Amino acid sequence: METPGFSELNAVAAVAARKSFRAAAKDLCMSASALSHAVASLEERLGVRLFNRTTRSVSLTPAGEGFLARIEPAMREIAGAMAAVKEQGETPCGLLRINASEVAGEQLLAPSILEFLRRYPSMQVEVVAEDRLVDIAAEGFDAGVRLTEGVPQDMIAIPVCGPSQRHIVVGSPSYFSGRHPPQSPSDLKDHACIRFRLPSGSLYRWEFERHGEEFRVDVPGSLVLNSARLILRAAIEGAGLAYVNEWNAREALAGKRLIQVLGDWTRLTRACACTILAIDI
Repeated sequence: METPGFSELNAVAAVAARKSFRAAAKDLCMSASALSHAVASLEERLGVRLFNRTTRSVSLTPAGEGFLARIEPAMREIAGAMAAVKEQGETPCGLLRINASEVAGEQLLAPSILEFLRRYPSMQVEVVAEDRLVDIAAEGFDAGVRLTEGVPQDMIAIPVCGPSQRHIVVGSPSYFSGRHPPQSPSDLKDHACIRFRLPSGSLYRWEFERHGEEFRVDVPGSLVLNSARLILRAAIEGAGLAYVNEWNAREALAGKRLIQVLGDWTRLTRACACTILAIDI
């Protein structure tokens, strides 16, 4: 025997509650004939009459009363489950995991996440701030935030407007004591530079631009680090010149703990980061 559908069971419950096919049909937004046909079809498959019908009244048969008593608890559970799922669709809830660089986390996410949680109190947000580029889908993240240039081509990216980024060359006053500041990137060969190890294992080449021409320099240096914060700290301590995000260095520059050089040669990166959705294409 074919299993009755939820709509058929709902039809039986509606007719029993209203004791009228016409009134029940109005509640269910269907015609009285269609409702009568649905109930009759169910009765035929069950092999038992659920309702006594007269021209003036509709009432449950003993078999119908027993049937309704058995299905009503299940129907309430189903209706409750459907309402709960619908509510989740209308009001976001659950855990949102985001992987972001430290700069993106501070500049873009920190202000927005607090507002997001105020707006959607049923949500939980976990932000992992690191400069390591990760496979966000494989490591269980819902999204990642990186500069546009760092977005893998096989991921869907949505621009997230943020402040323009500039990487600058800095050194401490103690480092420049007795040394001439570099006047062009070619002078870096005569300086101790703090180098950055990329997640891929290669060493980052410092990027410069002047008069529309872009180029990279493989700088010398005996100190290699893989953390932007450690590089900034080492530069403040006088370990050498560093190529850092201007936003990260703003406090040290304002406090005269760092001095910027080669200002005419550094360039703005794109003004938007990208949210990398965990969807391969």
